[in-house]
Amino acid sequence: MDKRAFLKLTGLAGAAAIFSSPLGSLATPATVISGKPSFTADPKAPFVLPPLPYAYDALEPNIDKLTMEIHHDKHHAAYVKNLNDAVVNTPFANYTLEEIQNKVTDKDKAIRNNGGGHYNHSLFWTLLSPTKKTPSAKLKAAITKDFGTWEAFQTKFNDAAKSVFGSGWAWLIVTPDKKLAITTTPNQDNPLMHNIVKDKGHPILALDVWEHAYYLKHQNKRPEYIDAFWNVVNWDEVEKRYNAA
Repeated sequence: MDKRAFLKLTGLAGAAAIFSSPLGSLATPATVISGKPSFTADPKAPFVLPPLPYAYDALEPNIDKLTMEIHHDKHHAAYVKNLNDAVVNTPFANYTLEEIQNKVTDKDKAIRNNGGGHYNHSLFWTLLSPTKKTPSAKLKAAITKDFGTWEAFQTKFNDAAKSVFGSGWAWLIVTPDKKLAITTTPNQDNPLMHNIVKDKGHPILALDVWEHAYYLKHQNKRPEYIDAFWNVVNWDEVEKRYNAA
């Protein structure tokens, strides 16, 4: 399948920062400046597609350029559009993106799926870095305290990501009792969905294991993609979120 055909196909599929203000605005189609998308806001819509904080090809060879283009501009953009459509004439239109995660229930199917997709991806982009990062001594100490060793932490996270059946996410979270834990969620659920998930907490590291996140480069080799992920983790952002939690 050539690139044009693939883009057409994936455009039909479900579909950098988390916004702190109650209202954002959905982006109109992107223009590209120095390899990064730039968006014009639509003031009529409450949520916005954040531009990537780096160029599409900045994470190569670990995550390829075409995957980033499709993942951000097609999949994530669709979640934002569908979320804006779903919240019309509902109380969710007045909530922040994080509040939506806290308040959504299994009865709010469209808001759950698209609100989760928007939150998860907005977080995910910030947790990736085109420049090599290393965890600080403080963060490593916190992780080894709760997992025994750094290697044990990575093994447990890898195993969790590999174990997701079908589509979903692997997470490192700070639990309500301030411990670090690893969990997974299906589809676009996340640990902030207190009315839905069993393992609740504040996410500080996330890995998207939907096939669209890795299939162009890694095909069906999810473990290969998981290994590549460790090369582009933005440990500065992880620690920032750990400190906040």
